[in-house]
Amino acid sequence: MQTKKGFTLLELLIVIGILAILSTTVVLVINPAQLLKKARDSQRISDLNSLKTAIAYYITETAVPSIGSAYTVQTYADLVGVDCNATAAAATSTALTTGGVGWIPIAFDGITGGSPIGSLPTDPNKTAAGDTPGRYYVYLVESTTNNTFKLVANMESTYYSGPSGAGDVEENDGGIDVGLYEVGNGMSTSITTGTATCYAGTGQ
Repeated sequence: MQTKKGFTLLELLIVIGILAILSTTVVLVINPAQLLKKARDSQRISDLNSLKTAIAYYITETAVPSIGSAYTVQTYADLVGVDCNATAAAATSTALTTGGVGWIPIAFDGITGGSPIGSLPTDPNKTAAGDTPGRYYVYLVESTTNNTFKLVANMESTYYSGPSGAGDVEENDGGIDVGLYEVGNGMSTSITTGTATCYAGTGQ
């Protein structure tokens, strides 16, 4: 009759040690936190490029386009419309609408055939204006005559923000701020207006 042989304490300790090393290696190599940040950055890039396309389409399809006031900066943070030269406005449920009263003041609904976007996007990990770090989208109008504008977001992953990131979009987007992601047709527009800046306190 054979007796069942169990694991010795030493064998169990060795197995536990190997599992601990493997799990630590997986966390260090895969880095789930960075993967989440990278996914949110991908969403930011997609959102801003979709907005850029929608605004360009609006300008093309509208006889007399109105894209907002010159050198006006508007942000979205917690359903509050924020002007960088003023205090936060009252919270509004219209901040994401496309009829011209949302955080981007463009009447996309007025385009023949309807708006090219269902609603205005928001940062996937947004913070309030002035928070550190600042996570929200910014819309700037450089010239109402030339219909030039810029959209700005703040990347959070090491992959998409440089200078060591392999996919650094902040430094290589053609904009004037190497610490922010900028898209549009008015890339020389500064995020600072007067004495205020839309990303104050973010370390950018």
